[in-house]
Amino acid sequence: MKLEKFNTLVESLQNLPTIGKKTATRLAYHMIMGDSYSGMKISHAIEDALGCLKKCSVCGGMSEDELCFICCDERRDESILCIVESAKDILLLEENGLFDGKYFVLDSLEELSINHLEKIVKNGITELIFAITPSISNDAVILYIEDKLEKYNINFSKIAQGVPTGVSLENIDILSLTRAIEDRVKV
Repeated sequence: MKLEKFNTLVESLQNLPTIGKKTATRLAYHMIMGDSYSGMKISHAIEDALGCLKKCSVCGGMSEDELCFICCDERRDESILCIVESAKDILLLEENGLFDGKYFVLDSLEELSINHLEKIVKNGITELIFAITPSISNDAVILYIEDKLEKYNINFSKIAQGVPTGVSLENIDILSLTRAIEDRVKV
């Protein structure tokens, strides 16, 4: 069976996170044979997004302009900075209304990124929250950043971690279980 264009579409869809061959094939078939209007709409939306979206020059989040809507919002608490690993983490926190301060996307620990973070911190940040995936390597990242910013009067905190609701202890990794015991709260 020689359907080069269809197979190319399936392979392209498979490159997306969490999309396997079966799902990619179903999506491709739906867009081509089931609802070609949806396929065209998706195609135009992707093209438009690729042409318009970029990184915010301050926080590194997603933006259609030089500054994102969060960095432009004067009602946000400018004394609290939340460090995240990716721009999609900002979307998650914003979607749920969980945070009203500013953000910083930590793409890497390169000197350029740390220098940019330091410039932001100098402008009145009093608390820096690490909202990054709990791991041994990220604990090292937190220590590194704390060390680089120790000369500023900042309170450092990180998001809580432990046992998720409804999950039995036998299904919890040892790092999460250890942290849950160490960071236990009085009831």
